[in-house]
This record gives sequence, C-alpha cells and structure tokens, in this order.
Amino acid sequence: MSHCHGIAGAQRQAAMSRRSFLRASGIAAGAAAAEETLIGLASSGARGEPLTVGPGEVPVTLDVNGVARTLSIEPRMTLVEALRGPLELTGTKIGCDRGACSACTVWIDGAQVASCMMLAIDVGGGKITTIEGLARGDDLHPVQSAFIAHDAVQCGFCTPGLVMSCAALLARNPNPSPDDVKNATSGHLCRCGTYPHVLAATLAAAKDGKS
Repeated sequence: MSHCHGIAGAQRQAAMSRRSFLRASGIAAGAAAAEETLIGLASSGARGEPLTVGPGEVPVTLDVNGVARTLSIEPRMTLVEALRGPLELTGTKIGCDRGACSACTVWIDGAQVASCMMLAIDVGGGKITTIEGLARGDDLHPVQSAFIAHDAVQCGFCTPGLVMSCAALLARNPNPSPDDVKNATSGHLCRCGTYPHVLAATLAAAKDGKS
C-alpha cells in the first residue's frame, strides 16, 4: 500500500509541476505579447501612423448629401447607424445588418456601398449620398418618379436601396438592357417580390432620360 501511495504522490507532484510550468509559460507569453503590442503602438506613433481610438466617442465629420456634418460617435458605430441615429436620415434602412440584403445601400463617391458593413469613421473624406440626397428639392430623381409610376414601392422597406442601385446603374449606363437591370439589383432582397416592377420602372426612367 505504501508503495502505491508513493507512486500516486509522485504522479500528483509531476502533474502539479506540469501545470505550474504551463501556467508560468502562459503568463510569460502573455507578458511578451503585451510588451510587443506596446512597442508596436509606440513605434507606430513615432512613425506618424494613427493609433487605436476608442472605446469612447470620437469626433467625426461626414460629407453627407453635400453637407459637412460633425458628430461624436463610438468607433464601433456603422455608417448606417450614424445615418439613421445622430444624423436622423432614416430613409436608409437596416435590413439584415449583415451585408446580405442591400436595403442599406448608399453611395460613397458614386460607388454603391452596404452601409451596415462599413464603420462611419472609415468613410474619411468620401462624399456620401443617401436616398434623401437624390431628389433636388421637390424634384424627384427620375428613378424615384418611375418607381412611383410603376408601383415598384410595395412595403417600401427595400425601396431606398433598390432606388440607389438603379440610379447608380443609369448614371454609368444610360441605356441599360433588362439583364443590366437584373444584374444591378441581383444583391437586393425584396420580400414583396416586386422585381418585375423595379425592372419596368428602371427601363422607363432610362427611356425618359433619352427623350
């Protein structure tokens, strides 16, 4: 019995030694990683590179529909959250919030962007255009007017994103084919199934633009 107890005691001591070694190794590795991170941040600052910001609010100026808007936001805030929240531009919708439905589509320097997938602080000096920025006062954009005329609105939740994509299509291709329109709207999810109306509206807007 005493021989068995001696073996068990030796095994416990060995296990404790392994745990102690692993714990000490983990602490050392963590300390080394932390030191490396601090050195990296210091060297970045010395090179004039931007340091990490947050988690508190930071000042940001966004060019939205031709107007410079300054606000204080947390760095984690997405562009669509900034638009709908502090900027009160609620025309842009949050659908899936995962970049899969395109309801939140806006333009940055004329290019279509899923605003739920971009941080507001990453926009920089880019010029943002939302659905509110398409109309000129009381004069609707031709695509907006065509959507109304061809009953392409339905529930309206996906409409702003669809309008932004269709208007972007006409800006780069004033004479699109039906396949061009289908390709331009292929990333949009419309639960009402109003795609045929969207197609007709966009082609009509293109035709009106040529007349």
